[in-house]
Amino acid sequence: MLPTDIELLTAPRSPALHGDLLLTGLSRPDLEANRAHGVVRRVGLAGGDRPWTYGPRDSAPAISPDGSRVAFLRVTGERGAQLHVMPADGGEAKRITDVPLGVEGYRWGPDSRRIAFTARVPEPGRYGTPDADGRTPDAGAEAPRRITRFDYRIDHVGFLLDRPQRLFVVDSDIEEPAEPAPLTDDRVDVHDPEWTPDGEFVLVVAPRDWGRVETLNSDLYAVPAAGGEPVLAVRTEGDAAAPLVTADGTVYFHGVAFTGVDMVRNRGLWTAPLRTDGEPATARRLTDAETVDTDSGAGRPAVLGDEVLVVVRTHGAAELRAVPSDAHLAKLADLRCLLGEKAAVQAFTSDGERIAAVVASPSDAGEVVLLENGESRTLTEFSAPLRGKVRTAVELTATASDGHEVHGWVVLPEGDGPHPVLLVIHGGPFSPYEWSLFDEAQVYASAGYAVVMANPRGSAGYGEAHGRAIVGALCTVDVTDLLSFLDAALERPDLDASRVGVMGGSYGGLMTTWLSAHHGERFRAAWSERAVNAWDSFAGSSDIGWEFAECYVGTDPEVQRERSPLTYAAKIGIPFAVVHSEEDWRCPIEQAQRLFVALRGNGVETEFLLFPGEGHELSRSGRPRHRVQRFDAVLEWWGRHLA
Repeated sequence: MLPTDIELLTAPRSPALHGDLLLTGLSRPDLEANRAHGVVRRVGLAGGDRPWTYGPRDSAPAISPDGSRVAFLRVTGERGAQLHVMPADGGEAKRITDVPLGVEGYRWGPDSRRIAFTARVPEPGRYGTPDADGRTPDAGAEAPRRITRFDYRIDHVGFLLDRPQRLFVVDSDIEEPAEPAPLTDDRVDVHDPEWTPDGEFVLVVAPRDWGRVETLNSDLYAVPAAGGEPVLAVRTEGDAAAPLVTADGTVYFHGVAFTGVDMVRNRGLWTAPLRTDGEPATARRLTDAETVDTDSGAGRPAVLGDEVLVVVRTHGAAELRAVPSDAHLAKLADLRCLLGEKAAVQAFTSDGERIAAVVASPSDAGEVVLLENGESRTLTEFSAPLRGKVRTAVELTATASDGHEVHGWVVLPEGDGPHPVLLVIHGGPFSPYEWSLFDEAQVYASAGYAVVMANPRGSAGYGEAHGRAIVGALCTVDVTDLLSFLDAALERPDLDASRVGVMGGSYGGLMTTWLSAHHGERFRAAWSERAVNAWDSFAGSSDIGWEFAECYVGTDPEVQRERSPLTYAAKIGIPFAVVHSEEDWRCPIEQAQRLFVALRGNGVETEFLLFPGEGHELSRSGRPRHRVQRFDAVLEWWGRHLA
């Protein structure tokens, strides 16, 4: 796979199913336009697909409950994605919203006419909107922001307090696009709207106590669809995401139980009765906290008979599992697996007994799969252009020096070797490498490198204790696991132990710097990207620094110094690439600048590669041309140092 082959990464998203109508959004990087190209496709239940919309920036289809209409998001002009509606049997799409910064998420009402959606509402005079005098200042001429809270910005979005995300309801029968009056005020961001069965309320996720103070906790609030004060519907034990309300008034949601900033916990499936009378319901956990880690990003829970479907992360897989609706702390081993063994279910939906899912494997970016009568069928071939370009990922389990098992993969290039080796470390840290195609590993393997990828302690999907092992203990057992896994991989005769490089981004960048300082003799060179390098400044400059640093390393300045790779920069002697994005607010640019200056001052062969206009997610969702330029730079770096 070449760097420019990212254009072949055609990925289905957001499946929608009603009767025989199955739709999916489809996205791919477009190098010529230098942005993602998006369309909606209709997938035949017997296989194959055809256009439903022609883009170029369409996404997120949803079918009305009665099956008569389809809504989707379309970006036109500079006002972000707007809601469009069209007949389910075909015809012209009609735009029904006109909100300045675009629609974020939406949900059909039970009457198949109204749609609840969330959108950011800017203060007058900001983000291209007119001020009180009717002038529209450019960004550099906007009034100063008055900031009084920690949670004032977030990476990839920007500032928050001057454009809160609010709830709206729009009638899809309107003749002209509208910006209806918001149903929630400007004190909080709300998200994940879900209707009550009677259509009287919209359930939303919002910060605890309606955002009175900064908090990581959230609850479910019921907002009257006709207007009125929100009421607390479900009090959680930590937070909530992606709620579903069933016809009998039962609420299911993904939730985490935690207090303070200690969020490194497995997410699980929770339930509660629906309450809209001002007396909040108490939630009950259905799944075991240690063994079950649900993925809210794969979608809302779905009801299938007397079971509830959720995606669970486990040992590098993302499996569709069935949870009995009357379960109490059910363990993973007791939950039926429907899809996703040694694969990754990225999204799913259901209609009656049918389930449609997007399932990715190590050889594709995702295909639409239909599950019916206990049998699954892959309906699409979106990744067909990648055939012959994807290298094999070999599963490997190693044993760390303290006896702990470490799981991961080695992606092998063509030929007998011995091949130069790249130890590639994921970010998070509470996330995993998965049984799905990883474009970076494929590009490096195609260039002749054996790519070693492990899920050390601190990663998700191997039990909550595994993920929490580095809370307050960064750069201890995770280092042990990574080096033990690398040792096990290097036992292969087709890997060259004398030519090893180390690289990673975010937490992986932190580990790259740490390993270079403490175990630099093992590596020829390093590539550290969008990294945390110094906890003292990260705590004050990162969008999540006010809570993330305290969670993982605490607030003691001496402990922060001890756990900061920058502290040990003088020990680094190998060639070192510092890579960052100018608009990264997760790991701000000062983290890279400080490390580069320290290394350069110490006489290390070092380079600073800085991408303009990009944030923390450059390598995954940045501008396509920047992604290719980054790949080119990576391959040039390793060509110099591992050839």
